[in-house]
Amino acid sequence: MLAHIAAGLSHKQVARRLGISVHTVSTYLRRIRSKRTAPTVAHLIHLSRTENC
Repeated sequence: MLAHIAAGLSHKQVARRLGISVHTVSTYLRRIRSKRTAPTVAHLIHLSRTENC
């Protein structure tokens, strides 16, 4: 899911591709951010890209 967000897709587009609701996308992102202590989605994407290198 994070890869879709990083690719520039909206929450609605991600929800359609994954077959879940927009609310679920938001909830998942919020939970991931709290576990990774990322204040924003942009920061979370940056963290995920630097760890995968």
